Amino acid sequence: MRIVLLIVAAILIILSLLQSGKSDGLSAFTGSNDLGLFANVKERGPEKIISRATLITGIVFFLIVIIIRITE
Repeated sequence: MRIVLLIVAAILIILSLLQSGKSDGLSAFTGSNDLGLFANVKERGPEKIISRATLITGIVFFLIVIIIRITE
């Protein structure tokens, strides 16, 4: 079960790195007028697929950790 956890963790890291940034750099900290902190940006195409896959992989990771902890 721990090998599965390692594989899921690696997939989660890769998916997280594949996601594009949702803001333009450090605009929230540089004092620009358009902060874009809470901008409602819709994900489309591959971005949406990667985002959903990251969410699902994170949930699976969390469940595997709980299962491992309960069974020990």
